[in-house]
Amino acid sequence: MAQVSKETTIGELLRIDPNCAAILMRMGMHCIGCPSSQMESLEEAAMVHGFDADILVQQINDFLAQ
Repeated sequence: MAQVSKETTIGELLRIDPNCAAILMRMGMHCIGCPSSQMESLEEAAMVHGFDADILVQQINDFLAQ
């Protein structure tokens, strides 16, 4: 089972499971296809979009565990 951390980049996450894009979109990250966002960590993305990175990582890891 794959797991991510706050240091995982958006690009890495989408390579692990492209279906995680739906989680990011629900959090308001509509720019996930942007080339520069691919190098952004989940922690950086959470900070820019004003939400808790720990909650985002937990939601993604819960999804990946299914």
